[in-house]
Amino acid sequence: MRWEDWKPFYLRIVREMGYSIEEDRKAAQILRALLLEGDEYILRDELEAIVEKKAYVFGAGPSLEKALKEFDFSDGTLIAADGATSALLENDLVPDIIVTDLDGRIPDLRIANDRGSFMVVHAHGDNVDKMTSYVPLFSRVLGTTQTEPLDIVYNFGGFTDGDRAAFLAEELGAREVVLVGFDFGNVVGRWSKPHLKEHSPVWESKRKKFEFAKELLEWLEKNGRARLVYL
Repeated sequence: MRWEDWKPFYLRIVREMGYSIEEDRKAAQILRALLLEGDEYILRDELEAIVEKKAYVFGAGPSLEKALKEFDFSDGTLIAADGATSALLENDLVPDIIVTDLDGRIPDLRIANDRGSFMVVHAHGDNVDKMTSYVPLFSRVLGTTQTEPLDIVYNFGGFTDGDRAAFLAEELGAREVVLVGFDFGNVVGRWSKPHLKEHSPVWESKRKKFEFAKELLEWLEKNGRARLVYL
């Protein structure tokens, strides 16, 4: 997704969600500085090299639990959206790539990273403290932003961790993107936030995020090169 295509979505999101463009831009600069300081960052071609023609993107919806027990995911690249990492680890799967704004369970993200997962860390105005605390703990990190891209901080499109992961997979060469645990219903999966012990009723800001995620995935389905499949 080019910046020109993403910008209208982003301006709507900022307006409707009450975000600050300036704070988002500052967050991107801070992430860039953290990556350069730690010297553990990677560039897109390093991720592109591991993305197969088929990619499974795991969201944290309640249906994820059943899917992980019923299906075999050995024929593609495994991309976890933040908290879904915890569910994969519970089922003895290590994602190849984790797309995160650091809202998930940090200990699980670190375990997966130590076991080989590449990290795609997203900067936005509300997670600067988390970035400052946690980005130095990770290796093999690619940075992303929702504002204008910087030299080593990319914008592939997408808003929530889940739909950003789908845009990432498509951008890096996947031709079939299988979405697992993308429920968009009235229940939020227990892996979505560290404080959740069980699946919970959706809250209003999450509902709005679901609506944007669905709209963006519909855009990707119509305009992207990859075939999108919901499992």
